[in-house]
Amino acid sequence: MITIDDFFKVEIRVGKVVEAEDVVESNKLIKLRVDFGDEQRTIFTGVRTYGYRADDFEGKQWLFVTNLEPKKIMDQESQGMILAVDGEEGKPIFVSGEGMPTGAKVR
Repeated sequence: MITIDDFFKVEIRVGKVVEAEDVVESNKLIKLRVDFGDEQRTIFTGVRTYGYRADDFEGKQWLFVTNLEPKKIMDQESQGMILAVDGEEGKPIFVSGEGMPTGAKVR
């Protein structure tokens, strides 16, 4: 459980995935290159075991948590996290940012 004050500290921004690729050395990772308007970041998501592939993300806008500490994934850093909700049988459903300005913060 977090407080409302803790929740306000979470930064959620709209990002457009400009490049996505399945990580060959992993059976679950997808590497996303995400444009936030003022910067680009690399963000990994471990969802291939749910049937997702890189082309499910590329060219689309999604919501991302952007103020997390970078996490070492294989030999690179993941600089955020794509926002998702639990779907049927625990399969993540990603929160679309389509139609929103790239880089916009969610308030």
